[in-house]
Amino acid sequence: MSVKGLNKIKDLLATNSYPGRGIIVGKSQDGKSAMIAYFIMGRSTNSRNRIFERFDGGMRTKAFDESKLVDPSLIIYNPFLECENSDIVTNGDQTDTVFNYIKEFGDDGYAFEKSLHSREFEPDHPNYTPRISAILNYGEGDFKYKMSILKSSDGNPQVCDRYFYSYTPISGLGHFIHTYECDGNPIPSFYGEPERVEMPNTAKELADIVWENLNQDNKVSLFIRVVSLEDGKAQEYIINKNK
Repeated sequence: MSVKGLNKIKDLLATNSYPGRGIIVGKSQDGKSAMIAYFIMGRSTNSRNRIFERFDGGMRTKAFDESKLVDPSLIIYNPFLECENSDIVTNGDQTDTVFNYIKEFGDDGYAFEKSLHSREFEPDHPNYTPRISAILNYGEGDFKYKMSILKSSDGNPQVCDRYFYSYTPISGLGHFIHTYECDGNPIPSFYGEPERVEMPNTAKELADIVWENLNQDNKVSLFIRVVSLEDGKAQEYIINKNK
């Protein structure tokens, strides 16, 4: 029996007003698809002034109103990139770090870990927002996935703790990692292993579960990607609160 148990995504989101940015990866209930969800939230005007925008090979964050953009350094980045039978999703510009490492050195099975050892948490005192990342590697009609969190050691900006998790997919099971444990000032970093969650069957179901249960005031954008393990075709949704 799992110590953490199996949670419903809606319960974890509905009871947490500010998980921050979050990544969910897992296998559909019927075992036919790899599933990805990435969402962003915001408390400040600058953080809330964003949308997701798809482009060939990836997805970017973009200012909804360019005239209101103050500091793009930690809020404008590529959360998702496709790379050599892999999908990379993160909450910052470390997406490019992983992507560029694989392009230059190839993937020996540890490129994800090696590339992220060159990065650390965000320098946003006093929160020191963790960098969360995931990679899905596709092959032979199935996939494997890894997740990571880089965080300050109990709020100590001089020390970065790096945690990595490697998973063999199980039908109906996913893992959910987010930047913050809950709202606060400073905001407490996510603690412990990625949360085990029940996965639905379709992209639409996953999109509805996540978007409907994110805090109405703080949610900003959601990206859903579901890849068929039979033919590799993907179905995607982007939902932006700013329209």
